[in-house]
Amino acid sequence: MVGPVAIGGGAPLALIAGPCAIESEVLCLQVASALKEIGGRLGLPVIFKASYDKANRSSVDSFRGPGLIDGLRALSRVKADTGLPVLTDIHAADQAAPVAAVADALQVPAFLCRQTDILVAAGRAGRPVNLKKGQFVAPEDMASAARKVESSGNGQVFLTERGASFGYHNLVVDMRSLAIMRGLGYPVVFDATHSVQLPSAGDGCSGGDRGFVPVLARAAVAAGVDAVFMEVHPDPDRALCDGPNSWPLDQLEPLLRSLLAIHAAAGKTFSS
Repeated sequence: MVGPVAIGGGAPLALIAGPCAIESEVLCLQVASALKEIGGRLGLPVIFKASYDKANRSSVDSFRGPGLIDGLRALSRVKADTGLPVLTDIHAADQAAPVAAVADALQVPAFLCRQTDILVAAGRAGRPVNLKKGQFVAPEDMASAARKVESSGNGQVFLTERGASFGYHNLVVDMRSLAIMRGLGYPVVFDATHSVQLPSAGDGCSGGDRGFVPVLARAAVAAGVDAVFMEVHPDPDRALCDGPNSWPLDQLEPLLRSLLAIHAAAGKTFSS
């Protein structure tokens, strides 16, 4: 359970969404309030996600976020004002405990999915842990990453697919990975926006093609994922992080309606 939201085990399809980075407390509240309204209209459980620090930006000059203290303050405000549970990522083992004091779930970024100290610390913090599958990792190998978290005594783990490296500056999604990771015994999330990212393909930053977000999200929901992860922004072209692959907030509800229709038609479990 991420706050009141169940992921997997036959629970309804859930949405994990928010701006890539915390640009401001005002933006977080704007997006979170909109997500709550949309989720309420659609009967869709929502978890708010935004990062206080994007430690793996392509350029040293890129915007990273407000940092731990101010970022957690913004996430606390989101929880207090909207009631939505929040998820955010950690980049070092010593961040796990202070983040867990605010966040309802911790996320381990894809580039860090094999880092034992971070995984164990995330588990020890006692919150559910979302493991993003590395772009360089086979889906079946995520079992080892999950077991590192579980070695702490925390069995609340779910796995997120976000595309695999396909040559330079490109990602490809192998939909078989969703079924493979479900076969490992963990709930599975599909990251529809990072999967259309073009890593480091811009001028000192990553590019992306958000036009493919609906295509991949619909395919993943048809395959039977437990939740969809999306970076959303009121003005993606002016977003300070991951704008090219972020989905416009004002176009979110129609996309979610199509995903829920597919989910209802396809059922809740993977099938061959």
